[in-house]
This record gives sequence, C-alpha cells and structure tokens, in this order.
Amino acid sequence: MKPMNIIYVDNNATTPIAPEVVEAMMPFLTTDYFNTSSMYEPAKRTAAAMARARTDIARHFGLKDPREIIFTGCATESNNAAIFGAVRANPNRRHIITSSVEHPAVLGVCKELEREGCEVTYLGVDRNGNLDAGEFIRALRADTLLVAVMHANNETGVIFPIGQLSRIVKETDPAIIFHADATQSVGKIKIDLAGELQYVDMLSFSGHKLHAPKGVGALYVKRGTRCRPFMIGGHQEEGRRAGTENVPYIVGLARALQLAAESFDDENTRVRGLRDRLERAIEERVPYVEINGRGAPRLPNTLNVSCHGVEGESMLAQLDAFGICASSGSACTSGSLEPSHVLRAMKIPEAAVQGSIRFSFSRYNTESEVDRIIEAFPEMVANVRRISPFWDQERNAPRLG
Repeated sequence: MKPMNIIYVDNNATTPIAPEVVEAMMPFLTTDYFNTSSMYEPAKRTAAAMARARTDIARHFGLKDPREIIFTGCATESNNAAIFGAVRANPNRRHIITSSVEHPAVLGVCKELEREGCEVTYLGVDRNGNLDAGEFIRALRADTLLVAVMHANNETGVIFPIGQLSRIVKETDPAIIFHADATQSVGKIKIDLAGELQYVDMLSFSGHKLHAPKGVGALYVKRGTRCRPFMIGGHQEEGRRAGTENVPYIVGLARALQLAAESFDDENTRVRGLRDRLERAIEERVPYVEINGRGAPRLPNTLNVSCHGVEGESMLAQLDAFGICASSGSACTSGSLEPSHVLRAMKIPEAAVQGSIRFSFSRYNTESEVDRIIEAFPEMVANVRRISPFWDQERNAPRLG
C-alpha cells in the first residue's frame, strides 16, 4: 500500500488506491478492454459493466436516475463543466456567488468569467472558516444565475451547510442553479442528494481523493438543470461529455465508493480519533499554534495547524526528512510561494499563516504512525524556530513587531 517507513498523512492531496479497487479494475485493463461504443458482443459486456458502475454510484448518493451522473476526467473538469456549462446555457443572467476559500478549480473559473463580463460575489468567512448566512442571503439578486460553494474545504476540512444554503437559494428563486464542489467530502461523510442535499443541482467529485485512481471524476447534474456540454465531440454520456469513457477507472470509482460507504463509521470514529489525538498533542507540546477551523464543523480526517514563527516549506522539509508526507495547503497550489488564500480569508495572524501544515488521514493510517508524528513534530518546530528571523529565542515567543 505504502513504501516502507513512510508515514502518509496527505490524503486530501491524493490517496493510495485500495487493493479492492485495483482488483475490480484489472479485467478492464486486460481482457475486457473494449470500447463501449462498439456494437459487437464483447463491447456490450464492457458497456454493461460501466452502466452497473453508474447505477451503483447514483445509489451511493440516494439517486434513482443513474443518468444524472456524468463521468469526467477529474474534479477540476467537473467544476469547469458545471460552471461554464451553466453560464453558457443561461446567457440572460450574469451574476455568480462563490466563496473566497474555494479551490482554484472554482476560483480560477470565476476569475475567467469576470473577464468575460460576468459579475462575481466572493463571500468571506469568519475566523473559524464559517460562511455568514446573512451575507449569503444579501448576496442573492434578481440576476443571480449560479451559486458555487464547496461542501468541505480542502485545506481546513471546514464543512459548509450546503443543504441549508441550497434550500435558501431555491426558496428565494428556483431558477438559480446551486453547484457544490464535494471533492473533499465524498467518501468521508455521507451525502444524500435525495434527502438533505435535495436542492443541490450539480455536484463535483474525483476518484483519487477516495482510494480510486487519478484520472476519473464525476459530475452530478440534476435532471432538468440547464447546462451546456463542456467537452464537444462524440455522443458519449448522452452527448453531455464527449470522449471515450475510461471504463477501468469508472469501475474502480464505483468500487471505491462502495468501500467508502462501508467505512463511514470507521472514518468518523477511529480516523477522527487519530486526528484529535494528534491535535491535542501538538497543542500540549508546541507553544504558539493555531488549530485552523476547529470552531467549525470539520471533516473527520483533516487537521490544519499554523505554527507562529516558522515557515511552512522549512517544516515540510523537516517532515520529509523524517519520512512524514504532509502538506502546507492545497496540492494544486503547493508550487506557489503565496500564502494560503484560505487562511488569509480566515484572518489567521500573519506570523502564523506562513507556518501552516495540513495533516489529512485515511483508514489506512495507524496509531503507531501518530505516535511517530507526535514524537517528531515538536522538535521539528523547535529546530525551525532556532533559525527563524520571526522567533525570539530568549523569550521563546514570536518576535515583537
């Protein structure tokens, strides 16, 4: 599953593929390799396998109509398809509402649409990462076309109440489309699109966040939602997303969701316990730390810690030398030297925002791995602070001013 002696706690960036998923995929990588659009009998069997996967995925979300699931290459494609598709299908409205802490796959699209003449309202968050419901309601307008708000934040794990928000949208104006980026929440918490989230029109997610392979994602589009195709070409996905379907990965995605459903109790007890134990130990052993998002509902696997007086990349280098794989924020922006836009929006103190570390667990993590992190992390922070210009060694505190 993982290389020897590596402690992998960066599961919000990507996850190892579950052995059961690999097993489910293998026939379609070897003997059942046929194109689902072909007319001969072997291809029909492959098409039937993909249809079963679509049905199983729909059922995972409480849906009765499998045609509401469109397969894509990743969550970024799903987000692009949802937002661009909604704007192109509804040209008479040009106002979009999103949050200031969205993933770049949503924020980047919104910035592009602003250049094309749309108006975008970016909602702020409080110190804990929560949206202000009052600000959300005030942002809704007569010309609002789309609300695009993530289900759970990839950096902090903070969960937004998209069930409540989408209900408010539909009660205000049923014509407004509600899209949720659920890339981090799918597979970790239960999502019922026929129940609590029944007012959500579109929802994006990706396989590699839940122990399926990279290169497969999906977009839920509620029947009747006006959305133009993003990928143009063949007739695949009933003309809604052109391109030959990736059957092995689609089958793997369905199997991964099945395993996730079987692991919800473990995710919310044992995995949450690992996260909470590490959180308590860091607070007890490391002075001047911020637990980002703790005052809000959070995913059970995610811990985001900001250490005053340290720099995130130096901490990651220390962790890497010890064989601990963590991150300083979103994997999609890790090449940037800019501080996290999420933590900036939460108004984390400037002395701490640069020293953010995200630990994200999965069902494959163990108590002994947490023991090793607890043993190593305080000394790593101390090592970095010894050479930091932002740390006062005599006071053992952040440098004044």
